[in-house]
This record gives sequence, structure tokens and C-alpha cells, in this order.
Amino acid sequence: MIADAARTLPHTLRRVDVGEQTLAELKGLVGFDDDLAGEATRLSNRIRGLLAQVHPALERVLGPTLATKQVLALIAAYGGPQDMTTAGKARLLRTATKANPRRASEQVDAIGKALGEQTVTVPGTAAAETVLPKLVTTLAAVLDQRAEIAAEVEQVLDAHPLAEVWTSMPGVGVQIAARILLEVGDGTAFPTAGHLASYGGLAPVTRRSGTSIRGEHPARSGNKHLKRALFLSAFAALRADPAGRANYDRKKAQGKKHNAALICLARRRCDISSRSRLPLACAWASRWIQPVAESNNTG
Repeated sequence: MIADAARTLPHTLRRVDVGEQTLAELKGLVGFDDDLAGEATRLSNRIRGLLAQVHPALERVLGPTLATKQVLALIAAYGGPQDMTTAGKARLLRTATKANPRRASEQVDAIGKALGEQTVTVPGTAAAETVLPKLVTTLAAVLDQRAEIAAEVEQVLDAHPLAEVWTSMPGVGVQIAARILLEVGDGTAFPTAGHLASYGGLAPVTRRSGTSIRGEHPARSGNKHLKRALFLSAFAALRADPAGRANYDRKKAQGKKHNAALICLARRRCDISSRSRLPLACAWASRWIQPVAESNNTG
């Protein structure tokens, strides 16, 4: 019955990717990390909103580096502008240095300068001073959980036979490699690089109206997660890969804007991935088939 179903109903069968068990574990970990990332973003926006409401100058200093240990420790210890002013520079410096000694003096000097720009106490400052430490404590806990999940993702990713191939590409780290593996699998579902680019929303779409109007536009469809992962890897490759930087500069010289040039570079990475199928197969074979053969020979 199973053989007959495979012969007569092949479209109902689900393809099993290489490292299916590893992909299942990655899916749970990466999905939880996405939830934590959303929660961290919500908390960060809430904290920056409160700071901007009561002391805009202080928000301009602390907001961009809100997720650093120094800023988290300072807000958790002193709350907002009033308590920071009361604490004084010496206490702020001790707290910042204990959290992270690197550039602690510069951070405290910037805070002191920002505190001196506003002399008026805005209504609601006292409530903000109470709420901010609690929000920062929650944010620090979420960031710690993300760090733990990232370590677990790296361990699980190492067990996948194709992980080394993806992480060897400039600009592809552990998180991006895990996302690409989740969305692409072993890549056998995409006959050509064009199929992969179209699935990721990186291939331009040609729109026609009769014979007089024709143009190519960026695709609005495709797998958003895969597109974002390839886009971020292309952005990271601008510093890590001289060939990628040259490709980006060439597209910029042709008149393309920053995002369009990055999409072209991400599309180029689909071509590289397609040409890497033989190394992918070799990596899988050398890591998984050979030990089985040796065990059979031993038996």
C-alpha cells in the first residue's frame, strides 16, 4: 500500500530534509527567540518613550545604547533624571564602571551634560522614576534569555550537516544561518538559483500592459523571513567580504540606491548558494554516510 501510494500519489508525500531532527529543534528555539526579540523591542520603545516624555536630552544620550550593560545598570539603580542628578557624577561613574568599565567616563560625562540641558521638572517625572527601573529589570532579563537561547541555537546548529557551509559565507552568523536553514532546508526543493531568489522575494517582477508599458519592480511577495536573513547577511558582508563590497559599489555606481544595491547583493548570494550544492552534498556525505559505512564494515 505504501509503495502504491508513492507511485500513484507522489504529490501527497512530504520530502524529508537532511537533518530533519535538527531543523525541528531549531524551529522551536528560533521561534522563541523571535518572541523574545519582539518583547525586547516593546520594552525598549516603552523605556525610550518615557525618557523622551520627561527628559528628551537624556533620552538622546541613553536611547541609542539602551541595551548595553552600562545604561541598564544606571537606569536600574537611579531611575530617571532626578535621581541621577541627586546621585552625582561620582556615584554614576562607579555604577557604570562596575557594569562595564569600557568608556564609562565618556558615558557619564554625556549623561551629566544632558542633565544640565533641562532645568524644568516635567509633570509625571516621579511616576517615570518609579516605572523605569522595573521596565529595565524586565528588559535585562529578556536580553539574558536571548543570550541563553543564542548559545543553544549555536549548539543545535553545529549538529546540522550543512551548517558549516552556510556559516562559511561572509556575513552569515549563527542566527542568520539558523533562519536560512529553517526556510530553505537542504536546498533540494529549488532547482535553480532563480527559484530560490523568487521564493525569497529577491527576484524583480516584470509588469506589462500590452506592448507599450513594461517595467521591472521589486517583488512584494516571497518568504519575508528568508528575504530579511539574506538582506542582513548582505549588509554584514559589506565589511567582511571585499567581493561583496565591490559588487555593492558597482551597483551604486550604476545609480541604484542603498537598499536596491543590497538586494542585488543578496540576490547574488542565491547564485553562490546554488553553486554550492555539490559541496553541500559532499559535506553531508562525509559527515553522515561515512560513519555508517564504517560501522557496517566493522560489523
